[in-house]
Amino acid sequence: MTVVIGFEGSANKIGIGIIRDGEVLSNPRRTYITPPGQGFMPSDTARHHRAVILTVLKEALEQAGLKPADIDCVAYTKGPGMGAPLVTVALVARTVAQLWGKPLLGVNHCIGHIEMGRLITQANNPTVLYVSGGNTQVIAYLERRYRIFGETIDIAVGNCLDRFARVIKISNDPSPGYNIEQMAKK
Repeated sequence: MTVVIGFEGSANKIGIGIIRDGEVLSNPRRTYITPPGQGFMPSDTARHHRAVILTVLKEALEQAGLKPADIDCVAYTKGPGMGAPLVTVALVARTVAQLWGKPLLGVNHCIGHIEMGRLITQANNPTVLYVSGGNTQVIAYLERRYRIFGETIDIAVGNCLDRFARVIKISNDPSPGYNIEQMAKK
């Protein structure tokens, strides 16, 4: 059974997940939170990630009950995302792969989200409206390939929600979109 450890830190959240043949063994995360009305700057976000990444790595291994020798492959978010946080996470993932003698796999952030959705829902050939902080795309999966049917070229829906939350001073904890949704329910 293949065991993969994945490092994700393309924006204000950092997480390290361990998966064995489709089963999530651990997935600890940390979120960089700014005061309501403020966005997160790439350099500050990267500083946050550097401060917590080794703790999150230790938690991931402990929660999964595994040691580095049990890991078959190291994966990391290659992009898209915020440059400074991506570099921070890539550096640690590359170092871990070298120290542990494991192959390294860069993963497209968008595809990672879609593949996790496919795993959880067991969808074979989904058509997806992918909405994140910096990307909004209509993507279909067919015959083991992704095809993009449309995407924003100005402001992504997730970024629009982030900006709206800053203007009306909604907290980023746990996420602006979630907090907007909870307020809308009231």
